[in-house]
Amino acid sequence: MKWSLWILILCSVLSFSVSKKFKDNEKPDWAKKDIRDFTDADMERLLDQWEEDEEPLPEDELPEHLRPPPQVDFTKFDSNNPEAVLQASKKGRTLMTFVQVRSELSRDETEEVTKLWQSSLWNNHIQAERYLVDDNRAIFLFKDGSQAWTAKEYLIDQEKCESVTIENKVYPGKYSKTAKEEL
Repeated sequence: MKWSLWILILCSVLSFSVSKKFKDNEKPDWAKKDIRDFTDADMERLLDQWEEDEEPLPEDELPEHLRPPPQVDFTKFDSNNPEAVLQASKKGRTLMTFVQVRSELSRDETEEVTKLWQSSLWNNHIQAERYLVDDNRAIFLFKDGSQAWTAKEYLIDQEKCESVTIENKVYPGKYSKTAKEEL
């Protein structure tokens, strides 16, 4: 027990003496300042110094904006189906979808119907967060953007769905006035 304590203390002292810290007379001018006088640039340098010995995060732990985009082999897709290419390019990326419900519904009815749709999507293993943005409009946020097109197929089949918008393309609901006019 005593030996393990001595070994631990020895390792701590060695790691402290080997670390790349400055001595007081070797410190740069910005490091000699009082912390309350640090500028944003000084704080940035301090953060860089703090993180210089850290190992980089694995790719799957990086924030989404730092992860490399998914590799899409465009030769495997039909050139007549641009949605399939778009769907593949959104795999693993967050995507917002706007859902417009019928205008005659109240805000409470919109809340209830979109909550029901969200539950149905979750039951089908499509994870979507739902946010009401207007009396007749909601955002469905997909952590895996490729699921948005599967969800769109379900949503446009619903009687109270007016339209679904993905990537600025509007898909009218099957029971909407727009869809009836096209027939």
